[in-house]
Amino acid sequence: VQLVESGGGLVQPGGSLRLSCAASGFIFRSYGMSWYRQAPGKERELVAAISSAGGSTNYADSVKGRFTISRDNAKNTVYLQMHSLKPEDTAVYYCSAHVLRRYWGQGTRVTVSS
Repeated sequence: VQLVESGGGLVQPGGSLRLSCAASGFIFRSYGMSWYRQAPGKERELVAAISSAGGSTNYADSVKGRFTISRDNAKNTVYLQMHSLKPEDTAVYYCSAHVLRRYWGQGTRVTVSS
């Protein structure tokens, strides 16, 4: 299983970013996917999750209405569209899949700062 995130960077408060996670090594369309984040000095937390076919999603309360998780099973890719970013969204964002055990990508850093 390999998960490769991209799309992080520096953005001003109120801005937007789209994160991507390219997956390989497993039957992507058969598994739910999720995004987690870890801010400095804090524990890793679940941000959003999506079912295998994409019909069901759930979000952390802190990002509801601002973030959208989606997936393209033809491209083996899951996305996290982030709008109205706040300084407290600053973190390393990780893509995750649970295939017999949980796998993690290397993470992509998002910094929200003016």
